[in-house]
Amino acid sequence: MNYMLLVYLDEQSPIMQGESAPKGCEGLAERLMASGHYVAGGILHPTSCATSIKVREERCLVTDGPFAETREQLAGYLLVEAKDLDEAIEIAEQHPVARFGTVEIRPVKEIPVWIQLGEGARR
Repeated sequence: MNYMLLVYLDEQSPIMQGESAPKGCEGLAERLMASGHYVAGGILHPTSCATSIKVREERCLVTDGPFAETREQLAGYLLVEAKDLDEAIEIAEQHPVARFGTVEIRPVKEIPVWIQLGEGARR
C-alpha cells in the first residue's frame, strides 16, 4: 500500500532558508530506494508561491497563497510503499524533519482506473 508522508516545517526556520534539502535529508531518498520503499518525493516552494483554487457555482476562484494559515507549512512530501501503517511509521521516523517539524502519514486510496492509467503511462 502507498502512504503519503507530508512534511511540515516553519518556513521561517533557518533550515528552510537554504536552496537544497533540509540538513540531514541527504541520502534519505536513496536509502528508501535501496529498501524498495521509495515511490516519489519532492520539496515544495514556500507558501508565498502557492495558488489556491475553488470552483463554486461553475466559477473558478483563484487566491494567492496557501489553503490555510498555520505555524507550520507543508514543505515537502514522500510517497512510499509500505506493507502497513506500522511500517509507514518506521519509515517516517527516519525522516530528519520528524525531530523538529511534523511528518503526517496518510494512506493513499487505490482507485483502479487511476492505477490502470498509470500502468499505461509506464509502457
